[in-house]
Amino acid sequence: MFNRRQFLEDSILAATAALAGPALAASAAEPRSSAANERLSVAVIGTGSRGGAHAAAFAKHKGCDLVAVCDADKSRAERTASAASGQAGPKVRAHQHLRRILDDKSIDVVSIATCNHWHALAAIWAMQAGKDVYLEKPVSHNLSEGRRIVQAARKYGRICQVGTQYRSDGSCKAAGAFLAEGKLGKVTLARSITYKRRRSIGPVVEGKAPDSVDYDLWAGPAPMSPITRQRFHYDWHWFWETGNGDIGNSDVHRADLVRFGLGVGTLPRAVMCYGGRFGYQDAAQTPNTQIAVHDYGDLTYVQEIRGLQTRRFRLQGGAIFVGTEGYVSMAAGSSALFDREGKLVRKFTGPSDNHFDNFVRAVRSRRIGDLNADILGGHLSAGLCHLGNISYLLGREASPKEILAQLASRKLHDDFRDTFERTRKHLADNGVDIAKTQLTLGPRLTFDPVTEHFVGNAVADAMLTREHRKPFVVPAESEV
Repeated sequence: MFNRRQFLEDSILAATAALAGPALAASAAEPRSSAANERLSVAVIGTGSRGGAHAAAFAKHKGCDLVAVCDADKSRAERTASAASGQAGPKVRAHQHLRRILDDKSIDVVSIATCNHWHALAAIWAMQAGKDVYLEKPVSHNLSEGRRIVQAARKYGRICQVGTQYRSDGSCKAAGAFLAEGKLGKVTLARSITYKRRRSIGPVVEGKAPDSVDYDLWAGPAPMSPITRQRFHYDWHWFWETGNGDIGNSDVHRADLVRFGLGVGTLPRAVMCYGGRFGYQDAAQTPNTQIAVHDYGDLTYVQEIRGLQTRRFRLQGGAIFVGTEGYVSMAAGSSALFDREGKLVRKFTGPSDNHFDNFVRAVRSRRIGDLNADILGGHLSAGLCHLGNISYLLGREASPKEILAQLASRKLHDDFRDTFERTRKHLADNGVDIAKTQLTLGPRLTFDPVTEHFVGNAVADAMLTREHRKPFVVPAESEV
């Protein structure tokens, strides 16, 4: 069974292995014109729940023609094509291999909603083929992949919007403008909260891909490991080879809000994480309880993820900014300002923008600045999640006393004690005594936000990338 030790060994191999050359030529194909008076030809890659939403959005869009969808699960592609054909003008074609879409020069835009481990390669291939890209979160499976996507977008002059749609929400935008004006005073603590109940995925089994799935294609850059889960689709989120846990699945949205609210354009100078998978024993690998603490110097940013039954803390899901004059809670449709005593001062409202519409307008204008969620920001937001996961994967079991001592020694915001005690109580409410069933405590990892590498830790640095399975290789920096 795949575990943390195996992950470390594979990552170290990835750092030293010679990667294969790029799957496409180094120069991008010549894109079709996307003049304002022309309809855009759109294809969707990946037709799960999010891909289905992408297909529906573009099928109904007045300036777009949804012409094709594809999925390694052919039956899902066919169902999505059939449903979208009732809304779109032309009949939507269903393909199993994304190459059928990438090689079609008549397609202007590709919308990607694959599994996480396919995000980077699909996006890079699409941009090398001259297509603009709408890319689901998290944009990458690891930090290095994210930077390669940014590089490809800039090199080939492609528009790349990230599916962090809260940036288009009117309430969030109004709260962000308030924070940008400095009216909250000095902000010393930011928090993203994802309290989302997740059930057990069941015990380890000898699973198999559905007959309609090309498993070699589905695995793509990831190893073709034995399937040990009951539900093939979606539960890949909870395995390190293909997913990133709920910190990368859901909290990446809130991490993006934190960066948006603070105007932070870099990754932190250090990270530390603790957590574990509690409440049941199942086949999954990623934690369902996770606290990642990011050190930005005079600002501490905390990611707080809970997958068991829990009480809310100010928000069920969103971002919180604590300043000298009070705090701001930021969530889609319900952002608000509170004074230092926690009394509601005002609610933030404003006009929302359809995230897909915003992307289409930027495709026509060819201006990155018109995007609400450019790929660079998506890379940084996903990067926060990747850094937290790396600390966790390098961790070991530790007592509550040791965890508190380690946190106290790092000169973080004093909130770290309250966060830990809330986590302890949350687990106790779910029948977990962390004095007996210990949390995993990751090391504090020093990070250089300029080079996007860890400092003085070769093992952690190796985990910033992976060994991609040939021929599904994300190109190196010199090969994009």
